[in-house]
Amino acid sequence: MSRNGEASLRAVALMLAMSAAAITARAGENNQNSDHHTTMKLVATQPACSCEEASSETVSAAGVDWHTDYATAYRAAKQKKRMLLVNVVGSNNSREQHGIEQYIAKYPSMKTRLQRVERVRVPVNATLTIKGKPQRLLGHPAFGDLQGGPGFALIDLQHVGKPYYGQVVNVLPFAGGKYYHWREDYLATALDLPPGSVTQRTMIWAVRIHPERPASTFGSFHPTLANGAAYQSSYQANIGVQGHHNFETRYAGLAVTGGEVSEVVAESWPGE
Repeated sequence: MSRNGEASLRAVALMLAMSAAAITARAGENNQNSDHHTTMKLVATQPACSCEEASSETVSAAGVDWHTDYATAYRAAKQKKRMLLVNVVGSNNSREQHGIEQYIAKYPSMKTRLQRVERVRVPVNATLTIKGKPQRLLGHPAFGDLQGGPGFALIDLQHVGKPYYGQVVNVLPFAGGKYYHWREDYLATALDLPPGSVTQRTMIWAVRIHPERPASTFGSFHPTLANGAAYQSSYQANIGVQGHHNFETRYAGLAVTGGEVSEVVAESWPGE
C-alpha cells in the first residue's frame, strides 16, 4: 500500500474522535473547550432493502440485528471495546448485498462471527454533519477504497492503545477491480484476522483467500516480524523503490523468532 493510502486510512481517527466528542456533548457533559463539542450525526435514512425493521435504531437482516445510526454504533463499539463493522448499502438491493445476506443466513458460523462485532448499516448517500456542514460519509478519505459505493469497512475500537485503534483496518468493496472481485467468503476471512493495521491485515487476508490456502497465515502473529515488515514497507514508500534493501543486515534482528526468515515484497495500486 502506498504512503498516501496509509495516510488516508489513518485519517479516520480524527473523524471518529469528532464523533465521540459529539456523542459526549449530546449526553449532557459540560466542557469549556469548544473543540470537544463538534456536532457530528448521521442525517441520512436507510434505503429500501431486504430488511425487516426491528426498532427505530436497528434493522434485522439475515437473522442479525444492525444499528442504523453510525454515531450510535460507534459509541456502542467504543464502550464495549469491539470492532465496528460498517455495511454500506446501495440505493437498490444489489446482487452482492442480497448474496451476502443469503450467505450469512445459510452459515451459522457467519452469525457467530458477526455477534463478536458491533454492526451498522448505512446507505451510500449517508452524510455526517461536521461543524454545521454536511459531509458525505463515503467522501472521507478513510473510506476511499470503497470507491464511493457499497461494501464493508471494519474499524478497530477493540484494541485500545494500539497504533491502529480507531482506524479502518479492512475495506471490502462490492465493486471489482483488475484483480479484486468480491466474494461472500471474503467477509468471513476478514472477521477472523488477527489484530493489526490495515496493511498487515490486508496482506494476511490476501494470502488466506489464495486458492492454495497456505498454512503459514494461520501461525502465530509475531510482533518482531510484523514490526520488521512495517519498517521495510515504510522505507520503500519513502524512497519510492521496491526491494529487499539491506536484508542481510536486518536478518539478524528478524531471526530471533527461532525459525528461517524470508521476505516477500509486493505492491498494490488503487482500483486493482
